[in-house]
Amino acid sequence: MAQPKYIMNVDKIEQIPKEEREKLKQITDKFVFRVNDYYLSLIDWNDPNDPIRKLVIPNEGELSEYGRWDASDEDTNYVVPGCQHKYETTALLICSEVCGAYCRYCFRKRLFRNDVKEAMSDVDPGLDYIAQTPQINNVLLTGGDPLILATKKLRYIIERLRAIDHVKIIRIGSKLPVFNPMRITEDEQLLELIREYSTPDHRIYIMAHINHPVEITNEARQAFQALHDAGAIVVNQTPVLKGINDDPDVLAELLDKLSWAGVTPYYFFINRPVAGNNDFVLTLEEVYNIVEKAKAKTSGLGKRVRLSMSHTSGKIEVLAIEDGKAYLKYHQSRDGNYGKFMVLDCPKDATWFDDLPGNENYWTKPEKKVKEVVSVNEMPDTPQKKKRAATVR
Repeated sequence: MAQPKYIMNVDKIEQIPKEEREKLKQITDKFVFRVNDYYLSLIDWNDPNDPIRKLVIPNEGELSEYGRWDASDEDTNYVVPGCQHKYETTALLICSEVCGAYCRYCFRKRLFRNDVKEAMSDVDPGLDYIAQTPQINNVLLTGGDPLILATKKLRYIIERLRAIDHVKIIRIGSKLPVFNPMRITEDEQLLELIREYSTPDHRIYIMAHINHPVEITNEARQAFQALHDAGAIVVNQTPVLKGINDDPDVLAELLDKLSWAGVTPYYFFINRPVAGNNDFVLTLEEVYNIVEKAKAKTSGLGKRVRLSMSHTSGKIEVLAIEDGKAYLKYHQSRDGNYGKFMVLDCPKDATWFDDLPGNENYWTKPEKKVKEVVSVNEMPDTPQKKKRAATVR
């Protein structure tokens, strides 16, 4: 199947009435707009509340400045430009400033403002930092969307990482398995790269971003199968979004279809309080109840999913919201408080950890931390340097 045609001008989408397109221009002047004709074909244009439409077509609420651009304080996690190191064993390499799909709810929306440049095209400082930090055993390639990169660039990054003995797992966060599945099925060089470097002892994981069961088409299933056949493990994570998937039947169908396709349901996320995101926000109590009702409709395979908040202080698992109380646990913690159990009052309108009275007793706001690292060429002659230098060549 041919690669889909990408559209970067909302005026080209004739299914949107002209007067509405005129209103949307003020949004696309501020935030990048990018979609493709394959994904647009999933939209029912006769339904004004179509979930796929809401995912990628701009909305006027995006111009609201209510909220924060960096709701989880990612700017405090950078150790060198383009590389975050928040949790001891995990590093994030921001290796793409471009997405295949610009989802309108994106928690990294700040990256796609036309006046902001945070992602790095030069990944070497991050790769050098990872090589010099032996406690890092897994690396998440993120952005943007790493699978929008040319396969040659991906090969360079993955070969560099595979030359680092202590990196056991490589993860790739991507929307493309459902946004442009042909990117995967039609690129034999990409599949060969995965076959070569996703081995029984050192797997490559594809962290898919599938928000709604409509996205799981025959083309998407073919992409999942191609990835599985190449040796990758595919898991899924999605926020629960008002007006898109905030229905137990929809989430249950998503869990079922993922399980049937061999894609592990990994995380349901509380939507972060990012500026311009208010149209997608639900209360903690609403999200918890929706997720529990959805899990009741699916098998144990679907029930593996965890409901979590990616907060400044760590990943906070929502265990229960009941009788005005939130029962929470640190699933990940930047301060090492793994497994810390918390019981906090939960006001009806609470949408985030910071909205819970007493939350401040469990964490402190971190400071920014960016430092210099020695490049591969400046390191002493060691077997590790030789492996890395050979990969660079």
